[in-house]
Amino acid sequence: MNPELAAGDLVQLIDSKGRRYQGVLTSGKEFHFHSGIITHDELIGLPEGSSINSSRRQSYTVVRPTLSEFVLKMPRGAQVIYPKDLGPILMIADIGPGVRVLESGVGSGALSMAMLRAGAEIVGYEIREDFANRAVANVERFLGAEALERYSVELRDCYEGIDESGLDRVVLDLPEPWQVVPHASAALRPGGLFLAYTPSVMQVSQLRESLAANGFFAAETLEVLNRGWHVEGQAVRPDHRMVGHTGFLTHARRSAPPPGE
Repeated sequence: MNPELAAGDLVQLIDSKGRRYQGVLTSGKEFHFHSGIITHDELIGLPEGSSINSSRRQSYTVVRPTLSEFVLKMPRGAQVIYPKDLGPILMIADIGPGVRVLESGVGSGALSMAMLRAGAEIVGYEIREDFANRAVANVERFLGAEALERYSVELRDCYEGIDESGLDRVVLDLPEPWQVVPHASAALRPGGLFLAYTPSVMQVSQLRESLAANGFFAAETLEVLNRGWHVEGQAVRPDHRMVGHTGFLTHARRSAPPPGE
């Protein structure tokens, strides 16, 4: 990646208090802050990581946002899956280049972006058109138009069935994922992985029962906790606040049918 910022780049400006502001560089436009104005033309051509003063002499550092930073700032309607869960999902579901994924409940596209950047090919089912449009727009904004060649979102209810077959993965962020399990069993290839993100442990209980009854094995459920640390000179301690429970990650593998079936 070119270290110099160019028109069309998504950038993030960070002030002295760590506050973050994002936008796409466009010649002739301006960033407006309480502490002054920075023109986009001042930023175009600078190396990433440069510091620049606003019209009121407030210093900002400009970088391209990471996926984690973009997810927390991007336009959204549905609640996103947080970065602390996105990384583990990629590992647990073994997402990589060429992996065929059915994702349902795409929301604002946070998980879609993580899987696409890992190289997956995704068909998304989403019942709300505004969510589907926002997800596609967010994917294009962060990953570029070429990512859309591996990403399609259909206005479909996954509870009613899955048209795709021979899938490598089914990944869900839905209130009642157990309703999808029989459809996922038919759509996944033998050995394929199923993963669902659910906020409630009661959802987990129903989901695990359905997985056991529909030809899945090696089911596991976990949650990811994220505790930061305050480090200032010799004052080193855990932060008073932490991102604790967000959701449970339940995953299982599709067993092969018995010989002759």
